Amino acid sequence: MTTTAPPKTDARPPAGSRRSFPMEITGGSTGVLIAKVIGLGLILALAIGLTPTLIATSNWAFLAILWVITLVILAIYLTGRAVPAKYLLPGTLFLVLFLIYPILLTFQLSTTNYGDGTRTSREAAIARIVGSSAVQVEGGATYGMVIGTSGSTTTGPFVMLLVNSTTGDAYVGSEEDGLQPLDEDAVTIESGVVTEADGYTILTRQEQNSLSSSGQPLDGFSVPAGGDSVIKVQGFQAIEMRTPLVYDEEADTITNTDTGVVYTEQLGPSGDRSFFVDEDGNRLSNQSWGENIGLQNYKRIFTDPAITGPFAGIFAWTLVFAFVSVASTFLLGLLLAVTLNDPRMRFQRGFRSILILPYAIPGFISLMVWAGFWNRDYGLVNDLLGTGIDWLGNATWAKVAVLATNLWMGFPYMFLISTGALQSIPGDLKEAASIDGATGFTQFRKIVFPLLMVATAPLLVSSFAFNFNNFNAIQLLTEGGPFTPDNPTAGGTDILISYTYRLAFGSAGQQIGFASAVSVVLFVLTGVIAAIQFRGTRALEEMN
Repeated sequence: MTTTAPPKTDARPPAGSRRSFPMEITGGSTGVLIAKVIGLGLILALAIGLTPTLIATSNWAFLAILWVITLVILAIYLTGRAVPAKYLLPGTLFLVLFLIYPILLTFQLSTTNYGDGTRTSREAAIARIVGSSAVQVEGGATYGMVIGTSGSTTTGPFVMLLVNSTTGDAYVGSEEDGLQPLDEDAVTIESGVVTEADGYTILTRQEQNSLSSSGQPLDGFSVPAGGDSVIKVQGFQAIEMRTPLVYDEEADTITNTDTGVVYTEQLGPSGDRSFFVDEDGNRLSNQSWGENIGLQNYKRIFTDPAITGPFAGIFAWTLVFAFVSVASTFLLGLLLAVTLNDPRMRFQRGFRSILILPYAIPGFISLMVWAGFWNRDYGLVNDLLGTGIDWLGNATWAKVAVLATNLWMGFPYMFLISTGALQSIPGDLKEAASIDGATGFTQFRKIVFPLLMVATAPLLVSSFAFNFNNFNAIQLLTEGGPFTPDNPTAGGTDILISYTYRLAFGSAGQQIGFASAVSVVLFVLTGVIAAIQFRGTRALEEMN
């Protein structure tokens, strides 16, 4: 009896069919699925958690953007389609949130007069003007008072949480909405003051004190109480007071009922703040408010003599400072990198570790230490050189000190990138050049250096942009000085960013809107210079 062997079958599955894998092989996809569910769940939970806060603060635009982004993420990652979008979406979101949005926000802020004295709304400013003229009336109500907020404990918005000392009734008062009764079930009262209130965070006395000083959000804080009465803070209680000033909303005027003088809104001489003045131009108060002023801040940058006068000299020094800082640190770093890259050099790792020490020390500490080194009377530099040079008191020597300090702080970075670039160049190229008779210097000049520049040129451009706005190196070392009596705002070592910082945050108070305009101008200026430099490095791409 003969048996027939079974026909051979092809072990490969037919085309188009799916091969089944053991569970241990496909288990990775289960982990990916779990990670996806957890990640999307956290994103959805974050959106749900932020929604009540955004609704309470009436941030409708942010609420809409938040949910649009959340729904887009869910729609893309819960489906097997739109594969390219899965990779493009994270980068796009980070680009928009951390680059485009801050730029747009800075530009929007630059079209306002936001800063000291203009942080409040127009309605709040009017309430403060009216409240500041208040005087205590006989028989006026007194209240146990604490300050609360439905937002930030440093920026508000702030309200008074009041308890009438006679009746025990609780109220909430704000500059915009006046005095409103509080439901007794929504507050907890102890010893005649509110200790808890639904929807509000109560400030400590220390926080209240710090926010009540001149120019702070609670300076002059008062609440309209109907008619000519206001509730005004007196220490840690509030008192009903009478004010002779009455605001007419229809006419948009403030009238002094005792004297009959009428005050109307008028733009101040600086063109960025409005005040209430009488017919002779006398201000009722120096209190102003935040408002959109268009391109007034940019006009000030290019027309104010206090800014444009020293601008050319400061701009030239800024270019010199950035160029010399990059060139000197790169040349020194490259020299050390070439030396230590020679295989004949012993103890390479030890020397490299020592050379990056300036880079490892925090820049803030290094600059403060070097400021002491350059001191004329007891500084280390004069002690070592045996000189008495006033390094920080003379404009020329101060510039030398700044550049020398920046060289010491910057060369380790250039040393590291040069070392990395040198080690990435194939040794075959130098061997071939050596066979052709090229000397070591010729090999470096014709082969090594051009190839090294291909890798380092973009980093040099970014380093130039960094030093163009290197605020710390100037502010911490010389504070922009030395200064001359005829121009106390522009110092001998000021670069553009330190100079404009002093103008925006100097003795006149914080002018955040103006500072934002300066930031936009510097951003454009730095971008143009960087674009020109990148255009000049295109020739290196052909070499690669």
